[in-house]
Amino acid sequence: MPELPEVETIARTLRPHVQGCVITNAQVLRATSQHPLSLPLENLRGCRIAEVGRRGKLLLLQLDASNAENAAVRGCKDLRLAVHLRMTGRLMTYAPQTAPGPHTRCVFDLDIPASQVETQKDTAAARDGHTPFVQVKDAQDQLKDTASDMDEGPRRLFFDDVRAFGLVLAGTPEIFDRWPFWSELGPEPLTLTPKNFAKSLSGRKSAIKAVLLDQKILAGVGNIYADESLFAAGIDPRRKAADLTRDQMDSLLKALQDVLLLSISQCGSSIRDYKDADGNAGAFQNTFAVYGRGGQPCKKCGHPLEKARVAGRGTVYCSQCQR
Repeated sequence: MPELPEVETIARTLRPHVQGCVITNAQVLRATSQHPLSLPLENLRGCRIAEVGRRGKLLLLQLDASNAENAAVRGCKDLRLAVHLRMTGRLMTYAPQTAPGPHTRCVFDLDIPASQVETQKDTAAARDGHTPFVQVKDAQDQLKDTASDMDEGPRRLFFDDVRAFGLVLAGTPEIFDRWPFWSELGPEPLTLTPKNFAKSLSGRKSAIKAVLLDQKILAGVGNIYADESLFAAGIDPRRKAADLTRDQMDSLLKALQDVLLLSISQCGSSIRDYKDADGNAGAFQNTFAVYGRGGQPCKKCGHPLEKARVAGRGTVYCSQCQR
């Protein structure tokens, strides 16, 4: 499924297409794609998409509900729309008359009057950079990009999902707090301090890879970036997290952050279905050191890479370079 770098890339590429737009209509074409806790998506008519970001592997649209058509929604504070892409979810915008495809699960009709484009530019210039969720790129650079790239006129936003595992949830903070996946999310790895990372590993007897994959401990890391960061840090994925020295913990956090940022700079990894909001594939898969390379020579020492099952997931590592 898309991991942190892919979701971050989708947020960045989707932002110029939807930020500032007003939701004029919303339809759920597959009932199971709307989370049971969600406000009805059709009640979002009149809401403006104020921000686009992410939290862990969740894409987040922050909504301004001050002009919502639904009176109950109009009074909502900090309203947001979360999209959990799961295995094959994808968000892209299309021309206003585009018909949904066979795998389209939700449709949002959007519009942004020309007058709002200038208003948004003024708001971007005056803003202090604070956002309610994660945006890796420098805040002022994001705002400049949005102001310069903003499209005008109507368009449709499709949530397509071939395997139909993805979910959409609209709600207030109180609703989100009732969603265990959200309320139990761990800290963001890109803003985590070495001290807090070491604290999260302390006393854990599970394999370090299992700990990295646990979204309650660390948000956004999946199989690809666990394998790649453990290789970069020279740590065997089967080692118990509690057995790592503090220096190894610090090295692992730095390796993880470096790998995530490098992947973001290359627009993520495209293994099967992943594409960004502009329909482009990522390129980080071209630089994998271990993921998907079992049996091939290690790029550091030339020894054949080993394959194993760790935390129920296929794992590739170098028995010579990782201890």
